[in-house]
Amino acid sequence: MRKAAVVSLLAFFAAPVLCAQAKDSGTVTITPQQCVWRAGDNPAWTSADLDEAGWQPFSSWKVSPSEPRIWIRCHVDSAALSKSDNPAVQVRLPAAYELFLNGAPIGRNGDLHSGFFTMDSIRIFPFSQPLAGNRSNLLSLRIVYRFAPLSVTAALQTPEIRLGGMEALRDNRAGVLVSLLPYSLISFVPMVVLGVVGLVLLGFSVPDRKHPEPILLGLSCVFLGALFVNILCGTMMTNEPVWANVGLWALTSAANSLAQVSFYFALARKRIPVSFRLFIGAALVFAAWPLVELLLPPQPALHMDLIQDSMVEPGYYILLAILLGCGPFVAFWPYPRIAARMRAVAALSAAWGVVLIVFFLTLAAYYLPGMPNFLQSWQSTLFPVQSIVQACVVAMLIALVVREQRQIADQRSALAGEMEAAQKMQRALNPASIDSLPGLKIDVAFSPAREVGGDFYSCRTLPAGHQRILLGDVSGKGAAAAMTAAVLLGAAERREKDSPAELLHHLNLVLFDMRLGGFATCLCADISADGSITLASAGHLPPYRSGEELKIESRLPLGVTAQAEYSETAFQLVPGDALTFLTDGVVEARSSSGELFGFERTAAISTQSAESIAQAAQVFGQEDDITVLTLTFVTAAVPA
Repeated sequence: MRKAAVVSLLAFFAAPVLCAQAKDSGTVTITPQQCVWRAGDNPAWTSADLDEAGWQPFSSWKVSPSEPRIWIRCHVDSAALSKSDNPAVQVRLPAAYELFLNGAPIGRNGDLHSGFFTMDSIRIFPFSQPLAGNRSNLLSLRIVYRFAPLSVTAALQTPEIRLGGMEALRDNRAGVLVSLLPYSLISFVPMVVLGVVGLVLLGFSVPDRKHPEPILLGLSCVFLGALFVNILCGTMMTNEPVWANVGLWALTSAANSLAQVSFYFALARKRIPVSFRLFIGAALVFAAWPLVELLLPPQPALHMDLIQDSMVEPGYYILLAILLGCGPFVAFWPYPRIAARMRAVAALSAAWGVVLIVFFLTLAAYYLPGMPNFLQSWQSTLFPVQSIVQACVVAMLIALVVREQRQIADQRSALAGEMEAAQKMQRALNPASIDSLPGLKIDVAFSPAREVGGDFYSCRTLPAGHQRILLGDVSGKGAAAAMTAAVLLGAAERREKDSPAELLHHLNLVLFDMRLGGFATCLCADISADGSITLASAGHLPPYRSGEELKIESRLPLGVTAQAEYSETAFQLVPGDALTFLTDGVVEARSSSGELFGFERTAAISTQSAESIAQAAQVFGQEDDITVLTLTFVTAAVPA
């Protein structure tokens, strides 16, 4: 492992030091005075007759980035195991290695070619042959490193080798794990539980993607839980491959940083500033670094590990973590402007940031010259307290966010009910069945861009034997536009004696007096039984006649000024003529590439049915309310 990447795993490295004496009855530890070492790789170095003149004392052991392979030779007196049944050797070392007894291999851990190993760092190997009774026995250890020894604490910088009976060594290993268990449960399990809670939160939040805050908080909790499951597995020395341990740490820590900072700013309804994007980018680089190392052979991986250590030693990584911990303070600034309902959530977010800042400040003191080594004196309480406090703070934050989202959901549910009622009202005002004169065939297609829209239409037969068609488009979309459309339709009722121009004049005054600040385009047409038609337009699109746009005079839209006047255009329909009235939602349909449907396409399909025209615009890319009304003059009425 690496100090740069796994500072949070210091508990794993520190706890074994505290319990090194656990259950060592019946075992013998090989001392440094019994061993020598040498960099390089030569199978002949297992020979008992090898001249060790060029070898170095074990007390000077170190790893060079230019040579990841090291041999260690230890001379063991067989008398040390004379009373042991089933003699064996126990090696404690986070590295890939192969073990030899008197030149014969007796076991290995990991892959000597790649340097990968498992997190089961205490391994026991039975002797495959009896010890020599009349001379010193030779234990040789062939090691391949891919992580710098600076990346671990002093307790694990050098291999720890024990001799003894198989049962005694197993008891020793079990004692170490049992002594670690309470510390591990207190330090890591709260965060694992938090990860499970995060999964539940995600299950409830993912369907509602309009509010990313609970999704980001759930993701952060899941990543934290996965990170601490990984740490727990390493602490309890599972058989997890080191590449999985390092890779999972890199991915979960980077993803957590991204989700956590994004959560703060999503909660505050703000964009992440450039400075924090740079911090997140730097965190992703630190995370990607070990992932790149995993793809390299041992020697360049060791070089990269030392480069990373050189960047971490001054505390850059910890400083970056502290800066990211300041996220909630930046996100919610200025504090007096925090909405009352958000103050508790903002306060807990800040508390989460404070916990992280204090934790990493304590670690930072380890790197600062002249500062007390708080890590050494506080490590037995720092990690459990940090884990429990952080888990409690985040759990309360989850509760508040869930409550906030529940209130939003209730409001949205009430709004959905209101919108459903508005839809029913709009369908009643814009009915599918058309009131038409004999000799006229009228079809209509109505498709709002949202639940309700600002388009409106009306087809009425007048007492004088005329067919009136009213078609309009209120500026804007949604409920406000739909309410305005409903008002205009209501204002058009019981105005049968008005001509088209007089009706538009009346509707203009109604909309202007409402003082809504918007406007509406509108077209009114009266058709007689013999096919004569009179039209007046308030800024609306002219209708199409048998595929050709009619030339009519158009005036100002409704609601712009009270002094607006409207003129009329008259012409004669002959049997077989077809008129197509539509709103600009057809013309302004836009494809995914940004291309408009346009007037040419509209004219080309204007002879089709109302439903076909509306569907063509929808498929192209609907952005506004669409209304299409087609009128076919089948035959003139026969005089009585």
